[in-house]
Amino acid sequence: MKTILNLIWLIFGGIWLFLGYVVAGAILCITIIGIPFGIAAFRIAVYALWPFGRAAVERRDAGAGSLIGNVLWVILAGWWLALGHLFTGIAQCITIIGIPLGLANFKLIPISLTPLGREIVSTEQQFAGW
Repeated sequence: MKTILNLIWLIFGGIWLFLGYVVAGAILCITIIGIPFGIAAFRIAVYALWPFGRAAVERRDAGAGSLIGNVLWVILAGWWLALGHLFTGIAQCITIIGIPLGLANFKLIPISLTPLGREIVSTEQQFAGW
């Protein structure tokens, strides 16, 4: 079921969201200071490409640097990526078949706003006490 949902996701929004994160990551990697943000964008891009069967969990060892980085991230790229997920999710929820895709988009909004201090794991690892 995860594979089918991921394939439908890829066709009806996943590829565009993936490209948005890749563009954000490439722009952020232009400067040395932006490289950690660019790496975070590339990490989320892969998650946005194939989200079903994976989840974002908070890292216990994330400190104040993640908080400061997330504030900068929201200013630099997070707000418009979150808006992309919001509008895509609303559009996908219009149809009954698109509701799971829309809900997955809404699930991606928190990580698009605060990606630092989070890790993407499989759902099996998440429920195994990762």
